[in-house]
Amino acid sequence: MTTEIVDISEFKQIDKFRNLQLTLSDRWKSIEIFDQSDADILVIPSISLDQHELNKVEGCEHYEERLLFSLIRLQNPRTRLIYVTSMPLHPSIIDYYLQLLPGIPFSHARNRLLLLSTYDSSKKPLSQKILERPRLLERIRQALRLEKSFMICYNSTDWEGELSLKLGVPLYAAAPDLQVWGTKSGSRQIFAESEVPHPDGSEKVWSPKDLAVAAAALWKRQPTLKRMVVKLNEGISGEGNALLDLRLIAHVAPPHGSDAKRVSAISESFPNLRFQAKQEKWENFSGRIAELGAIVEAFVEGEIKRSPSVQGRISPNGDVEILSTHDQILGGPDGQIYLGCRFPADEVYRLQLQQLGLQIGRNLAKKGALERYGVDFIAVDQGNGTWEIQAIEINLRKGGTTHPFMTLKLLTNGRYDLSTGLFYSQQGRAKYYVATDNLQKERYQGLLPNDFMDIIAHHKLHFDTGTETGTVFHLMGCLSQFGKLGITSIGDSPQQAEDIYNKVVKVLDEETLSSNQDSSSLAENSFPIGWDGYSC
Repeated sequence: MTTEIVDISEFKQIDKFRNLQLTLSDRWKSIEIFDQSDADILVIPSISLDQHELNKVEGCEHYEERLLFSLIRLQNPRTRLIYVTSMPLHPSIIDYYLQLLPGIPFSHARNRLLLLSTYDSSKKPLSQKILERPRLLERIRQALRLEKSFMICYNSTDWEGELSLKLGVPLYAAAPDLQVWGTKSGSRQIFAESEVPHPDGSEKVWSPKDLAVAAAALWKRQPTLKRMVVKLNEGISGEGNALLDLRLIAHVAPPHGSDAKRVSAISESFPNLRFQAKQEKWENFSGRIAELGAIVEAFVEGEIKRSPSVQGRISPNGDVEILSTHDQILGGPDGQIYLGCRFPADEVYRLQLQQLGLQIGRNLAKKGALERYGVDFIAVDQGNGTWEIQAIEINLRKGGTTHPFMTLKLLTNGRYDLSTGLFYSQQGRAKYYVATDNLQKERYQGLLPNDFMDIIAHHKLHFDTGTETGTVFHLMGCLSQFGKLGITSIGDSPQQAEDIYNKVVKVLDEETLSSNQDSSSLAENSFPIGWDGYSC
């Protein structure tokens, strides 16, 4: 059974969608009230991204679990929550999150939670699967108090827009037609309008030929460039990025040579690009350019580099709030693949990140964007105690830093202090964490959710609500098949957070000692040393 999707940017659909979204500002006048209101929250964790790029992420079918931090919202005794997934979630995973709720009886929270599934494991986005099932749609509609409901998602596309309209439930996210500002080319336009520093680069192109022309023009403007980054206009976690090393072709087409020679040399070098995704080939990558578009951008060089990010939120009434800053942990051949993060970002630049994030957020708010946005940067140590910061990309969706921060916020009911860039629990303690979606080892394969819960309980690895330290786990459904796990290790200092993380890895390694030796680990005991990554 298939459903014909209607592009909400066509005809009068966009007006209906906008009018429905406007009801959000009528119901919730501030972010604080929005978070604590009497509401029904419909969670649609659909990863509605380009399927070709998404499938490069191992275990992506389990990433619908990343929004399970939303269950902690049930600590508000007036909140009801519906969580829909492609396949049913293991009961022990649900129990794990509900047991984290401070001061709320398990049964009370469970009675306010409705879990639904499409029982469809295909690669289609979850939102599309729901639309293809009218009886499931009606069941969701009947379960909601429509005048008190809103819908949240991982990212907003025409699938989510159509689902919002079909249910009559406003979507708390940037409208699908505004997602252009979260693409590579759209991000560059926002940076320019917001007067935020960013690398020199090109506008969007649609063919390898035009890409070579754009790269040659960039090289002409910047004759000392050593490398460029070629980016598909819509990529995730750096998977759509490739590196062009100009030093390998400088002898054939010197920067001051003719335009034609530069274009020719660059075109001929495309098959030798260094791709960040495993097994990516130019033949496949080049075909994606015609579908998604691409840009080319100067690679930011530097001996000491970091990849910080800032996260913000735009309320229904247009207020912009800075939520957090992070130092991202990147890997891959050239440090462009997102692996994890540390909170908060380094104090030497975190307040500057906040200011730049506000400039960008206010621009997005004027364009009508709502809810989450994140901005990735490159910070280069100038050697005199200062860092040069350049913006790289905007994400108009929930990302790898969303669930760890929201887990911390919801568990501690604390506050983010703009004057310091630190997060304080209700007890006044500054909190820090290390988080990843990518703790992956072959030896972890075969661990069932119940096996994993036994390990957590025996070694007391779980989060302690008394001390507000410990580890919160996610992506537990990924363990058995992929040996992959997500964790957020929270401490009262950066070192304590790191130590808690290392203890988790040590315990898991020892518990799986009889398994096959690790062949694909994120780290032996901790994250890779060094910060020479490139944000994506």
